[in-house]
Amino acid sequence: MILKRILVPAVLFLTVFTTVLAAAKPVSDDFLVDTIRQKLAADPVVKGGAIEVIAKDGTITLRGTVEEDKQKNKAEKIAKKVSGVKGVVNEIKLARPPI
Repeated sequence: MILKRILVPAVLFLTVFTTVLAAAKPVSDDFLVDTIRQKLAADPVVKGGAIEVIAKDGTITLRGTVEEDKQKNKAEKIAKKVSGVKGVVNEIKLARPPI
């Protein structure tokens, strides 16, 4: 019983400790690109679009062309929400600029 009282808290502590270490681990640029591409493709507003995703040290650059301004804004918002992203440079252009 005494062993159980000591062992259970120790195991819980180690579990929490390793989770914190894993969360603090930096995310790779490839992982960020893949995650953002998946989220853009799944979004009904962006609809995947012709958007290129480039990552450099956690900073994301979005390039390409979309039909509407709301698609451009939504793509940027999606990229910013991904954990590990440090910043987003939105270079997406509109296929038909507003008159």
